[in-house]
Amino acid sequence: MNVAFFLLPKKEVAYMTMESTLRQTLERMEYHRYTAVPILNEQGEYMGTVTEGDLLWFIKNTAKLSFDEASRYHLSDVPLRLQHKSVRIDANMEDLISLAKVQNFVPVVDDTNKFIGIVRRSEVIDYCANTAFKGLSAQA
Repeated sequence: MNVAFFLLPKKEVAYMTMESTLRQTLERMEYHRYTAVPILNEQGEYMGTVTEGDLLWFIKNTAKLSFDEASRYHLSDVPLRLQHKSVRIDANMEDLISLAKVQNFVPVVDDTNKFIGIVRRSEVIDYCANTAFKGLSAQA
C-alpha cells in the first residue's frame, strides 16, 4: 500500500510557520481543536511539530507571559520536547505504522523535504484493522 493513498494534502492541513506567533498558534489550535500542528520554514520544509505541551511549558517558563504578550513570541522561540519524524511519500507501510504508534499524525515530505501533507493515526489504525480482519475472515 502506498503512503499517498492515506495522504491528507497540505492545502487541507492546519500548519504553522517558524515565524507564526505564540498567539496565532494557540488560536489556530483552539479553532481546529488540535493538540499538535506541523511547523514549516519559509521554503515549505517540515521543521517539526508543536504540541500543546510545548506551548504550555514555554508559557510556564517565560516570566510574566500573558495572552496579550503572546504575539511577541514566535514558534522559533518555543523548544519542542519531542522530535516528531516525517516520512517520504515513497515510504513503506512499516515505517508509517511505526511512527503512527507514537505520533498523532505523520508528516509526509517529498524528496526535497518539502511538506506535502499528513497521514492521521486514525487512517493507519483503520488500515491495520481492515488488514487484520481480512486475515481473520480468510482463516475462517
